[in-house]
Amino acid sequence: MSTRREARERALSLCYELEQRLLTVDDLLAGLPAPPDPYAVELVRGVEEHREELDAILRKYSEHWALERMPVVDRALLRMACFELTHAPDIPTAVVISEAVELAKQYSTKDSGRFVNGMLGRIADDVRADG
Repeated sequence: MSTRREARERALSLCYELEQRLLTVDDLLAGLPAPPDPYAVELVRGVEEHREELDAILRKYSEHWALERMPVVDRALLRMACFELTHAPDIPTAVVISEAVELAKQYSTKDSGRFVNGMLGRIADDVRADG
């Protein structure tokens, strides 16, 4: 069984692929040679099921940045982390943000880690009582 970090990394690649290929989650998962970790599937399904809600939150906090102008990786990461912040209260806020920042640093632009950290910090202050 993979770690949650590995599951998030896999979910990021699946969310990216969903957006690029314009597939449904079921079609994407059916075409995989091996099923991903259950937590990766939970994240991907959660992001897709709550996309309108998540995008509304991201638009509210993305000062001077249209959601559509963000790098696809950043957008996918922000959606995943925003889903965890709003729908997975058992995961500590610091873990959600830290994991997303690390993935942004690894897979996106040189400024993405800082951008993702700032966005998620503001979102967390609003959607979670523990900050």
